[in-house]
Amino acid sequence: MSATRADQLDPQLHQFLQHLQVERRLSPRTVDAYRRQLQNLAEELWPQQPACWAELSAAQLRQAIAGAHRAGLSSKSLAQRLSAVRSLFRFLRRRSDVAGANPAAGLKPPKGERRLPGVLDSDTVTRLLEIPDDEPLAVRDRAILELFYSSGLRLSELAALSWIDVDLAEGSVRVIGKGSKTRIVPVGRKAVAALQVLRQQSAAQVDDPLFNARHGGRLGVRAIQLRLRHWAQRQGLWQRVHPHLLRHSFASHVLESSGNLRAVQELLGHADIATTQVYTHLDFQHLAQVYDAAHPRAKRRKD
Repeated sequence: MSATRADQLDPQLHQFLQHLQVERRLSPRTVDAYRRQLQNLAEELWPQQPACWAELSAAQLRQAIAGAHRAGLSSKSLAQRLSAVRSLFRFLRRRSDVAGANPAAGLKPPKGERRLPGVLDSDTVTRLLEIPDDEPLAVRDRAILELFYSSGLRLSELAALSWIDVDLAEGSVRVIGKGSKTRIVPVGRKAVAALQVLRQQSAAQVDDPLFNARHGGRLGVRAIQLRLRHWAQRQGLWQRVHPHLLRHSFASHVLESSGNLRAVQELLGHADIATTQVYTHLDFQHLAQVYDAAHPRAKRRKD
């Protein structure tokens, strides 16, 4: 269903998306995710006619979710679909467009296999970050890599930064994350040093983008992804390196060293600590080694 057709046949959905964009100020990518989930559901429920959200029942929605699950849609996508329906109906109820109960209330997606995020070990991260070249592109890219790993930023957060957001003297960066929420994140010593070299080389002003493209203008998210892939290959790493892998590695290493889940939640900008708890499953082998070495009933006797 095209965007134009959705606007013609489903004005409620169109108004809801406008609400997300204008009033809640969600990112275009997030708004598009809501649109796709709700349009796909509407096409499944009402394939030959306009969407009729006011008549959607919990039984219909449960059947549609079960059918999408049988068709291979992941548990994560199903959870996003249910969340989108809940948000839509809250919006419609506030406008008195629907009077009944929220059909998605109480519905949960089928449980899927929990996939743990990949991480790089500290030696591999060091190998990636030690870029020997001092050419302008290498200086810029070294600062990008150092900042990703130092502060655990999302790709979109890093790409949106300007020099005014960075306090090199204090060692911090102001980030606008999901839901337009602002947080202050520490910047490590080596990342600060890399940014200082970049600033001296570029003679940047406070309002300039933190990372510029080769021919001017802000460096885009796709270009940043490609530069990470380039340096991973140059540094001889066998696995695919992407921004979120550095964010995962940052979270895992900080949690492993500190054990402070709440602090990691704040650093990552997670609204729900359950999102952060996935990192507690990453280093069981490390924890087992600590246990074996420390617990008096676990220590192995020496022959």
